[in-house]
Amino acid sequence: MKNIVYLLLLVSSWSLAGELGQYTSDSNGFDTHTYFYDDGKEVVLIDTQFTPTLTEQFVQYVKSKTNSPITKVIVTHPNPDKFNGLSYLHTLGIKSISSTEIAKDMIAVNQYKRDFWINQMQMFTEQTYPEFQQVQWQFSGKEGTINLKSGETLSLFRLENPAIASSQIVVRVNATGDLIVGDLIHYKAHAWLEGPLVNGKPTPMLHSWSKALDELYGFSNKDALVYGGRGEVGHLDTVVNAQKNYLNKVDTLVDGYVSNSIMQHHAQNKDELITLITKTFPDYTLPYMISYSIEPLLKQKNAKYASGSLNIQQPPSY
Repeated sequence: MKNIVYLLLLVSSWSLAGELGQYTSDSNGFDTHTYFYDDGKEVVLIDTQFTPTLTEQFVQYVKSKTNSPITKVIVTHPNPDKFNGLSYLHTLGIKSISSTEIAKDMIAVNQYKRDFWINQMQMFTEQTYPEFQQVQWQFSGKEGTINLKSGETLSLFRLENPAIASSQIVVRVNATGDLIVGDLIHYKAHAWLEGPLVNGKPTPMLHSWSKALDELYGFSNKDALVYGGRGEVGHLDTVVNAQKNYLNKVDTLVDGYVSNSIMQHHAQNKDELITLITKTFPDYTLPYMISYSIEPLLKQKNAKYASGSLNIQQPPSY
Protein backbone atom coordinates (compact mmCIF):
# COMPACT_ATOMS: atom_id res chain seq x y z
CA MET A 1 0.00 0.00 0.00
CA LYS A 2 1.12 3.50 -0.76
CA ASN A 3 1.90 5.51 2.34
CA ILE A 4 0.65 9.03 1.80
CA VAL A 5 0.96 11.71 4.43
CA TYR A 6 -0.11 15.32 4.36
CA LEU A 7 1.76 17.54 6.77
CA LEU A 8 0.40 20.91 7.84
CA LEU A 9 3.04 23.24 9.22
CA LEU A 10 2.35 24.80 12.60
CA VAL A 11 2.36 28.47 11.73
CA SER A 12 0.76 30.26 14.71
CA SER A 13 3.61 32.77 14.80
CA TRP A 14 4.05 32.95 11.02
CA SER A 15 0.90 34.39 9.48
CA LEU A 16 2.37 34.30 5.98
CA ALA A 17 3.52 30.69 6.00
CA GLY A 18 1.96 28.32 3.50
CA GLU A 19 1.47 24.59 3.76
CA LEU A 20 4.06 21.88 3.26
CA GLY A 21 2.81 18.55 1.97
CA GLN A 22 4.49 15.17 1.76
CA TYR A 23 3.86 12.31 -0.65
CA THR A 24 5.51 8.91 -0.24
CA SER A 25 5.75 6.27 -2.95
CA ASP A 26 5.59 2.55 -2.33
CA SER A 27 8.67 0.32 -2.62
CA ASN A 28 8.51 0.55 -6.44
CA GLY A 29 9.71 4.11 -5.96
CA PHE A 30 11.97 3.17 -3.02
CA ASP A 31 9.60 4.63 -0.42
CA THR A 32 10.73 8.08 -1.49
CA HIS A 33 9.32 11.21 0.12
CA THR A 34 8.65 14.11 -2.20
CA TYR A 35 7.34 17.44 -0.97
CA PHE A 36 5.25 20.35 -2.16
CA TYR A 37 4.90 23.85 -0.81
CA ASP A 38 1.60 25.67 -1.34
CA ASP A 39 1.67 29.39 -0.57
CA GLY A 40 -2.01 29.77 -1.44
CA LYS A 41 -1.31 31.11 -4.93
CA GLU A 42 1.06 28.51 -6.40
CA VAL A 43 2.71 25.18 -5.58
CA VAL A 44 6.40 24.33 -5.75
CA LEU A 45 7.33 20.64 -5.89
CA ILE A 46 10.54 19.52 -4.22
CA ASP A 47 11.96 16.58 -6.20
CA THR A 48 10.19 14.19 -8.54
CA GLN A 49 9.63 10.47 -8.13
CA PHE A 50 11.60 7.59 -9.66
CA THR A 51 9.45 7.27 -12.79
CA PRO A 52 7.08 9.52 -14.73
CA THR A 53 4.17 7.29 -13.66
CA LEU A 54 5.00 7.68 -9.98
CA THR A 55 5.49 11.41 -10.55
CA GLU A 56 2.05 11.62 -12.14
CA GLN A 57 0.61 9.96 -9.02
CA PHE A 58 2.43 12.56 -6.93
CA VAL A 59 0.92 15.37 -9.02
CA GLN A 60 -2.58 13.91 -8.75
CA TYR A 61 -2.20 13.77 -4.99
CA VAL A 62 -1.12 17.42 -4.88
CA LYS A 63 -4.14 18.39 -6.99
CA SER A 64 -6.42 16.57 -4.57
CA LYS A 65 -5.12 18.80 -1.75
CA THR A 66 -5.08 22.26 -3.33
CA ASN A 67 -6.47 24.33 -6.17
CA SER A 68 -3.23 26.29 -6.45
CA PRO A 69 -1.42 25.67 -9.75
CA ILE A 70 1.87 23.76 -9.74
CA THR A 71 4.43 26.10 -11.25
CA LYS A 72 7.91 24.82 -10.35
CA VAL A 73 9.90 21.76 -9.26
CA ILE A 74 13.23 21.87 -7.42
CA VAL A 75 15.73 19.02 -7.88
CA THR A 76 17.75 18.68 -4.66
CA HIS A 77 20.43 16.28 -5.93
CA PRO A 78 21.38 14.17 -8.95
CA ASN A 79 19.74 10.82 -8.16
CA PRO A 80 17.09 9.28 -10.43
CA ASP A 81 14.32 9.37 -7.85
CA LYS A 82 14.81 13.14 -7.76
CA PHE A 83 14.90 13.89 -11.51
CA ASN A 84 13.44 10.95 -13.49
CA GLY A 85 10.00 12.52 -13.42
CA LEU A 86 11.05 15.75 -15.13
CA SER A 87 9.92 14.57 -18.55
CA TYR A 88 6.34 14.29 -17.27
CA LEU A 89 6.40 17.54 -15.30
CA HIS A 90 7.74 19.48 -18.26
CA THR A 91 4.76 18.40 -20.37
CA LEU A 92 2.56 20.16 -17.78
CA GLY A 93 4.51 23.39 -18.18
CA ILE A 94 6.12 23.05 -14.75
CA LYS A 95 9.51 24.79 -14.68
CA SER A 96 12.42 22.82 -13.19
CA ILE A 97 15.11 24.44 -11.04
CA SER A 98 18.45 23.31 -9.61
CA SER A 99 22.09 24.31 -9.35
CA THR A 100 24.53 24.25 -12.26
CA GLU A 101 26.56 21.57 -10.42
CA ILE A 102 23.56 19.28 -10.01
CA ALA A 103 22.53 19.79 -13.64
CA LYS A 104 26.02 18.78 -14.78
CA ASP A 105 26.17 15.75 -12.47
CA MET A 106 22.73 14.55 -13.57
CA ILE A 107 24.12 13.64 -17.00
CA ALA A 108 26.70 11.15 -15.70
CA VAL A 109 24.37 9.78 -13.04
CA ASN A 110 21.65 9.17 -15.60
CA GLN A 111 24.07 7.26 -17.84
CA TYR A 112 25.30 5.11 -14.94
CA LYS A 113 21.87 4.42 -13.46
CA ARG A 114 20.30 3.75 -16.83
CA ASP A 115 22.88 1.02 -17.44
CA PHE A 116 22.45 -0.30 -13.90
CA TRP A 117 18.67 -0.64 -14.01
CA ILE A 118 18.52 -1.91 -17.60
CA ASN A 119 21.53 -4.21 -17.93
CA GLN A 120 22.38 -5.25 -14.38
CA MET A 121 19.03 -5.30 -12.57
CA GLN A 122 16.99 -5.86 -15.76
CA MET A 123 14.08 -3.93 -14.30
CA PHE A 124 13.70 -1.78 -17.43
CA THR A 125 14.39 -1.98 -21.15
CA GLU A 126 15.88 0.71 -23.36
CA GLN A 127 12.32 1.63 -24.31
CA THR A 128 10.82 1.70 -20.81
CA TYR A 129 13.53 3.47 -18.81
CA PRO A 130 12.50 7.09 -18.07
CA GLU A 131 13.55 9.68 -20.63
CA PHE A 132 16.23 12.00 -19.32
CA GLN A 133 15.48 15.72 -19.40
CA GLN A 134 17.68 18.45 -18.03
CA VAL A 135 16.58 21.08 -15.50
CA GLN A 136 15.51 24.26 -17.23
CA TRP A 137 16.57 26.96 -14.76
CA GLN A 138 20.00 26.70 -13.15
CA PHE A 139 21.56 28.92 -10.53
CA SER A 140 25.26 29.27 -9.77
CA GLY A 141 26.95 30.22 -6.54
CA LYS A 142 26.24 29.15 -3.00
CA GLU A 143 22.65 30.31 -2.71
CA GLY A 144 19.52 30.97 -4.73
CA THR A 145 16.07 32.37 -3.95
CA ILE A 146 12.64 31.53 -5.33
CA ASN A 147 10.10 34.35 -5.03
CA LEU A 148 6.56 33.05 -4.67
CA LYS A 149 3.40 34.84 -5.78
CA SER A 150 2.27 35.35 -2.18
CA GLY A 151 5.43 37.26 -1.33
CA GLU A 152 6.99 34.32 0.47
CA THR A 153 10.42 33.03 -0.51
CA LEU A 154 12.25 29.74 -0.57
CA SER A 155 16.03 29.70 -0.17
CA LEU A 156 18.25 27.16 -1.93
CA PHE A 157 21.63 26.44 -0.32
CA ARG A 158 24.42 24.52 -2.02
CA LEU A 159 26.29 22.06 0.20
CA GLU A 160 30.08 22.30 0.11
CA ASN A 161 30.74 18.65 1.02
CA PRO A 162 29.75 15.63 -1.11
CA ALA A 163 27.43 13.27 0.73
CA ILE A 164 24.91 10.90 -0.77
CA ALA A 165 25.61 12.68 -4.06
CA SER A 166 28.43 14.76 -5.46
CA SER A 167 26.32 17.91 -5.33
CA GLN A 168 23.22 18.88 -3.41
CA ILE A 169 21.03 21.80 -2.47
CA VAL A 170 18.93 22.22 0.66
CA VAL A 171 15.60 24.05 0.53
CA ARG A 172 14.59 26.34 3.38
CA VAL A 173 11.03 27.55 3.86
CA ASN A 174 11.90 31.07 4.97
CA ALA A 175 8.58 31.69 6.73
CA THR A 176 9.31 28.87 9.19
CA GLY A 177 13.02 28.07 8.91
CA ASP A 178 12.25 24.42 8.16
CA LEU A 179 14.53 22.48 5.80
CA ILE A 180 13.88 19.96 3.01
CA VAL A 181 17.11 18.01 2.50
CA GLY A 182 16.41 15.09 0.14
CA ASP A 183 18.32 11.88 0.84
CA LEU A 184 20.92 13.63 2.98
CA ILE A 185 18.89 12.42 5.96
CA HIS A 186 17.05 9.14 6.50
CA TYR A 187 15.81 9.61 10.07
CA LYS A 188 15.02 6.22 11.62
CA ALA A 189 15.39 4.55 8.21
CA HIS A 190 18.34 2.80 6.58
CA ALA A 191 20.26 4.92 4.10
CA TRP A 192 21.36 4.53 0.49
CA LEU A 193 25.10 4.19 1.12
CA GLU A 194 26.81 3.93 -2.26
CA GLY A 195 27.77 7.61 -2.49
CA PRO A 196 28.47 9.89 -5.45
CA LEU A 197 29.98 8.90 -8.78
CA VAL A 198 33.75 9.36 -9.06
CA ASN A 199 35.25 8.47 -12.45
CA GLY A 200 32.06 6.65 -13.30
CA LYS A 201 31.94 4.52 -10.14
CA PRO A 202 29.88 4.93 -6.95
CA THR A 203 32.22 6.02 -4.17
CA PRO A 204 30.99 6.09 -0.55
CA MET A 205 31.99 9.24 1.32
CA LEU A 206 30.67 8.72 4.82
CA HIS A 207 33.05 11.15 6.52
CA SER A 208 32.28 13.86 3.98
CA TRP A 209 28.58 13.08 4.44
CA SER A 210 28.94 13.84 8.16
CA LYS A 211 30.57 17.17 7.31
CA ALA A 212 27.67 17.97 4.98
CA LEU A 213 25.25 17.29 7.83
CA ASP A 214 27.06 19.86 9.98
CA GLU A 215 26.49 22.44 7.24
CA LEU A 216 22.76 22.35 8.00
CA TYR A 217 23.34 24.31 11.21
CA GLY A 218 24.33 27.27 9.06
CA PHE A 219 20.94 27.28 7.32
CA SER A 220 18.54 27.28 10.28
CA ASN A 221 18.27 26.84 14.05
CA LYS A 222 18.63 23.51 15.84
CA ASP A 223 14.89 23.27 16.50
CA ALA A 224 13.87 23.67 12.86
CA LEU A 225 12.00 20.74 11.36
CA VAL A 226 13.93 18.70 8.81
CA TYR A 227 12.19 16.75 6.04
CA GLY A 228 14.35 13.99 4.55
CA GLY A 229 14.11 11.74 1.54
CA ARG A 230 13.00 8.77 3.66
CA GLY A 231 12.14 8.07 7.26
CA GLU A 232 10.61 10.42 9.80
CA VAL A 233 10.52 14.18 10.27
CA GLY A 234 12.46 15.57 13.23
CA HIS A 235 14.17 18.60 14.67
CA LEU A 236 17.49 19.59 13.14
CA ASP A 237 19.72 18.74 16.09
CA THR A 238 18.01 15.38 16.62
CA VAL A 239 18.12 14.18 13.03
CA VAL A 240 21.69 15.35 12.35
CA ASN A 241 23.01 13.56 15.42
CA ALA A 242 21.06 10.42 14.55
CA GLN A 243 22.30 10.38 10.94
CA LYS A 244 25.91 10.96 11.98
CA ASN A 245 25.63 8.17 14.54
CA TYR A 246 24.24 5.84 11.87
CA LEU A 247 27.02 6.64 9.39
CA ASN A 248 29.73 6.26 12.02
CA LYS A 249 28.43 2.91 13.25
CA VAL A 250 27.96 1.55 9.73
CA ASP A 251 31.49 2.64 8.87
CA THR A 252 32.86 0.86 11.95
CA LEU A 253 30.82 -2.28 11.30
CA VAL A 254 32.04 -2.60 7.71
CA ASP A 255 35.64 -1.93 8.79
CA GLY A 256 35.37 -4.72 11.34
CA TYR A 257 33.61 -7.13 9.04
CA VAL A 258 36.20 -6.79 6.28
CA SER A 259 39.32 -6.90 8.46
CA ASN A 260 38.16 -9.87 10.51
CA SER A 261 36.74 -11.89 7.63
CA ILE A 262 40.14 -11.63 5.96
CA MET A 263 42.11 -12.44 9.10
CA GLN A 264 39.85 -15.39 9.89
CA HIS A 265 39.75 -16.60 6.27
CA HIS A 266 35.99 -16.22 6.36
CA ALA A 267 34.32 -15.81 2.97
CA GLN A 268 32.56 -12.46 2.80
CA ASN A 269 28.82 -12.52 2.36
CA LYS A 270 26.83 -9.34 1.79
CA ASP A 271 23.84 -10.77 3.64
CA GLU A 272 25.92 -11.25 6.80
CA LEU A 273 26.90 -7.60 6.72
CA ILE A 274 23.30 -6.53 6.17
CA THR A 275 22.30 -8.61 9.19
CA LEU A 276 24.97 -6.93 11.33
CA ILE A 277 23.72 -3.48 10.38
CA THR A 278 20.04 -4.26 10.86
CA LYS A 279 20.72 -5.82 14.27
CA THR A 280 22.58 -2.68 15.29
CA PHE A 281 19.57 -0.54 14.30
CA PRO A 282 16.59 -2.79 15.09
CA ASP A 283 14.06 0.05 15.00
CA TYR A 284 15.10 1.40 11.59
CA THR A 285 12.84 0.83 8.60
CA LEU A 286 13.69 0.03 4.95
CA PRO A 287 16.49 -2.54 5.38
CA TYR A 288 16.33 -3.27 1.65
CA MET A 289 18.09 0.05 1.10
CA ILE A 290 21.31 -1.54 2.41
CA SER A 291 21.11 -4.50 0.04
CA TYR A 292 20.97 -2.14 -2.96
CA SER A 293 23.80 0.09 -1.78
CA ILE A 294 26.30 -1.73 0.46
CA GLU A 295 28.56 -3.30 -2.20
CA PRO A 296 30.53 -0.13 -3.10
CA LEU A 297 31.31 0.40 0.60
CA LEU A 298 32.36 -3.23 0.97
CA LYS A 299 34.66 -2.94 -2.07
CA GLN A 300 36.10 0.31 -0.74
CA LYS A 301 36.97 -1.26 2.63
CA ASN A 302 38.56 -4.30 0.98
CA ALA A 303 40.75 -2.00 -1.10
CA LYS A 304 41.78 -0.10 2.03
CA TYR A 305 42.62 -3.35 3.81
CA ALA A 306 44.77 -4.42 0.88
CA SER A 307 46.63 -1.11 1.03
CA GLY A 308 47.08 -1.34 4.79
CA SER A 309 44.99 1.74 5.55
CA LEU A 310 41.96 0.03 7.12
CA ASN A 311 41.50 0.30 10.87
CA ILE A 312 41.49 -3.13 12.54
CA GLN A 313 38.31 -3.69 14.55
CA GLN A 314 37.05 -6.32 16.96
CA PRO A 315 35.62 -9.41 15.26
CA PRO A 316 31.88 -9.11 14.56
CA SER A 317 29.43 -11.92 15.33
CA TYR A 318 28.21 -13.67 12.22
